[in-house]
Amino acid sequence: MTPHGLPTIALTPGEPAGVGPDITLLAATQPLACRLAVVADPELLRERASRLGIEVVLEPWCGQPHRPGCLAVASESLATEAQPGVPDVGNAPYVLRTLDRAIDGCLGRQFDAMVTGPVHKGIINDAGVPFTGHTEYLAKRSGAPLPVMLLIAGALRVALVTTHVALRQVSAMITRQRVSATLEVLLRDLEARFGCRDPRILVCGLNPHAGEGGHLGTEDRQIIAPVVADFRKRGRLVEGPIPADTAFTPPRLAECDAVLAMYHDQGLPVVKHQGFGQAVNVTLGLPLLRTSVDHGTALALAATGRAQAGSLLAALTMAISLAEHAATSA
Repeated sequence: MTPHGLPTIALTPGEPAGVGPDITLLAATQPLACRLAVVADPELLRERASRLGIEVVLEPWCGQPHRPGCLAVASESLATEAQPGVPDVGNAPYVLRTLDRAIDGCLGRQFDAMVTGPVHKGIINDAGVPFTGHTEYLAKRSGAPLPVMLLIAGALRVALVTTHVALRQVSAMITRQRVSATLEVLLRDLEARFGCRDPRILVCGLNPHAGEGGHLGTEDRQIIAPVVADFRKRGRLVEGPIPADTAFTPPRLAECDAVLAMYHDQGLPVVKHQGFGQAVNVTLGLPLLRTSVDHGTALALAATGRAQAGSLLAALTMAISLAEHAATSA
């Protein structure tokens, strides 16, 4: 933790035409036990606050503790004025600059953690920048070999072996090396970042019924099962492959600290059903702490007053907790 007595958190609101600025302003009205630096265009925040009727004081970021009703802004300028609900490819470089500034600040220990609002992947790609998501972008910028997406909703934790890839590509990506490496990151960070001793992991199968003995696919018995067996020989509390429809039943979830799903839409629907609007996305395997909201840009809600900041507040709270744990564990 930076030497200020409170964790220092960088917040990037994300796509300027979406609800990121709205929920950032809503979060500003709440007490937060941190020093919060919002990396954004102050004019964007001022204009959106006016549309929403939110009274907020904007001030330059200089390391001050957060005060409800105030936002400390580390200024980055938009290329063009943002129109709520109408993304502009010209502002894609601005979105990436805010991320870069937060990443560099974390790596340089100016910030203890970063929290990200939703970005519009399509607009960034339309601007000529290959972009599959925050998770992959942060990993590349920070030199992390394998980022792992972990979604948290209350006591439920779900990690993913593959993230933002087409479903037809998933099977080829389920290799012994990748499943094993993902398990290593998950176990290590549950212990180091969340204080879980001897984490218990349920590993989902890839195919229905975990392959039905090979009749519905061989990945489960030929790839996933040997990896699980190897971890169990090392004394790790890992079980699987378990059919996903069984792994996510309440009795099974009560037995574990996290579930490892094989692909994005195997794990995330359960998390979002249980805690949408309050869930948090945490990226494991990075040399920095990063949390995020569990939702997208919600362009239709931008500047309407109907956006809710529950997930952002949960992500901020989680970032503060992780930063404090990292400081006491150092």
